[in-house]
Order: sequence, then structure tokens, then C-alpha cells
Amino acid sequence: MQFGYFSSTAYVISCAIILLAFAIRGMIGFGSGLISVSLLIFFLPIKETVPVVFLLGAVGALALGSYDFKEIAWPEMPWLWVFTILGLIAGALVLKILPAQSVTFILGIFILIYVLYASVTKPEHLPTVARIWGAPLGFLGGVIGSLYGGGGPSIVAYLQMRHLNKRDFRASFQFIAVTDALVRGVLYFFLGFLNIHTVFTALWLLPAVGIGLLTGNWLHFRIKPKPFQYMVLVVLAIVGLKLVIP
Repeated sequence: MQFGYFSSTAYVISCAIILLAFAIRGMIGFGSGLISVSLLIFFLPIKETVPVVFLLGAVGALALGSYDFKEIAWPEMPWLWVFTILGLIAGALVLKILPAQSVTFILGIFILIYVLYASVTKPEHLPTVARIWGAPLGFLGGVIGSLYGGGGPSIVAYLQMRHLNKRDFRASFQFIAVTDALVRGVLYFFLGFLNIHTVFTALWLLPAVGIGLLTGNWLHFRIKPKPFQYMVLVVLAIVGLKLVIP
């Protein structure tokens, strides 16, 4: 039996991957895209994996964003939100003239340096950056989002250094993720990456997204602030290594 692009066995394994990825997203607010893409490419070509994961990520962002809407740290948004959109547009243009790998490698190095620094500094002792830093870090996140589909780490670093509590952190990141989904959705549509078969494949995997988010959300309210901060750093480290060593 076929489930979208998947055979029966591949479908069961893929559901487990999606459930794990979105449980992590429900718990700390990000990370589902990298985990999903990294593992699903063993079952799907990359050009099919990315739009399927994009659709699932858009649903996840809307679900968490709606749930956390009242917790969004709106004062953080003006610089961060505007420059993320500009970065998404710029990234689409850069994609035409530069290899994506050369840009993502630089981002990977930046992430690993940040993780190393944050690991030897207690989370509560991380420097507090001014809100204007949302401009360059949001722009970088937008550029990488268009090139690679995973521009979150620089935005995560900014939100960490604004010292938001874990609920505000997750809510604010989801607002940016919804923006990313809307802009990239338009780009993917006009580039022809989204089609009926892709949509049906995403629909087959949607129950795993729901179960994963519910599980992660349950854990989110039970994890203490310090372990939460360190879990964020672990996921960031995995992201950085993935970008440096594809």
C-alpha cells in the first residue's frame, strides 16, 4: 500500500521521525525542520522532502503560534520581523548567484562558536543584546531560511540573548516561523515545488505532527528553565554540525 510518496514500511518509520521531530519542536519551539529533513531524505529525494517538511512545519508553526499568541514578546518584533522578511527575499535572490552551501557553512561556524560560548557561560549570564541586533540576526535567519529552509538558529541566538522566559521564547519564535512559512509558501508555489502529491504526502504525516506537538507541549510545561536552555544549545549544536558537515 502507498501512503503518498511512501511504501507501508517507510511510512511507519517516517511517522516516527515526524513525531520525534515535532515533539522536540513542541518542547523547545524549533528544530523540527532539520531533524525531519535530515532523516526523511533516506526515504524521499531532497526536492520532495523539503516541500513536504515545509508544509508540516507550516502547520506546526500555525498550531503553536495560535496556542501561544498571547505570550508573544511584541517589543522584540519590529526589528526582528521586518528584517527576517527582507532576508527571506534577499535569500531567494542570492540563491540565483551563489551556491547555498558556501553561505550555510558560514552560518554553521557562527552557530558552533555561539554554542561553545554559551556552553561555558551560564544561561543566565549570557550578554543582553539591544533590540537592534534583531535586524542583522533576523536578516541572516531570513537569508538562510530561503537558501536552506532552516534559518532559525540565528534568531534563536537573538531570543536567548534577550533573556525571554521559555514560554515567551517559544511564542516569539513561532510568530517568526509563521512569517517564514507564508513567504516561503509563495516562493515554493511559484517555483513549482508544491503539488497535489506533495500535499497528500504531508496529509498522511499530519497525525504524527499533532501527536508530537501535544507530547512536546506537555513536556514544555514540566521542564525547568536551565535544562530548557541547555536543550536549546544541544539542538543548535546539531544544527551547526549539520551545516558544516553536510
